[in-house]
Amino acid sequence: MTLMATVTGMARWWWAYILRGIVALAFGVLALLSPMWGLAVLVLLFGFYALIEGAASVMTGFRSRNTHRNWWLELLEGVASIGAGVIALLFPGFALGILVLLIGAWAIIIGVFQVYMAVRLRDEIEGELWLGLAGVAAVLFGIATLLFPAGSALSLVWLIAAFAIAFGVLLIILGWRLRRINDLARRDAETDYSRAS
Repeated sequence: MTLMATVTGMARWWWAYILRGIVALAFGVLALLSPMWGLAVLVLLFGFYALIEGAASVMTGFRSRNTHRNWWLELLEGVASIGAGVIALLFPGFALGILVLLIGAWAIIIGVFQVYMAVRLRDEIEGELWLGLAGVAAVLFGIATLLFPAGSALSLVWLIAAFAIAFGVLLIILGWRLRRINDLARRDAETDYSRAS
């Protein structure tokens, strides 16, 4: 299967990228506007966000398995997010104690998958840069949280909010670019080229 077929397969699910971006953006704005919720609420918010992000990734990977050679990477990314979300929701006391490590590791895993996909698609689509930037932002955020875990709760909330907003915006931009590719592919498929000759 060619990379163009992979891109076309991804483009069919452009709305899933936009949905993931909107969820990340909403999470970031809420965390930024209400930083005094405290870490306990932040753990719950993170848990729900990771579950939704993971479900969207699993759905995208599963549905693109026949058209996308690396569909399993999207699936693996989703499983990692769901796992982090489940830990945060089922064991909030435990998750509260290791929140920084949990979020940092999760961000690095997600970011590595995003960067890998961007590198694979660099010759096929113009907007792969946004996917790569989202991945780099996630990796940098993860490294920062693991290197500086002793920050205050308020600093952690702001850091997480800033990451979620940046990640969300980049995924929304990617989704819109994939939507254009999907529209072009549909128009091309509907064109009867036999009449042109």
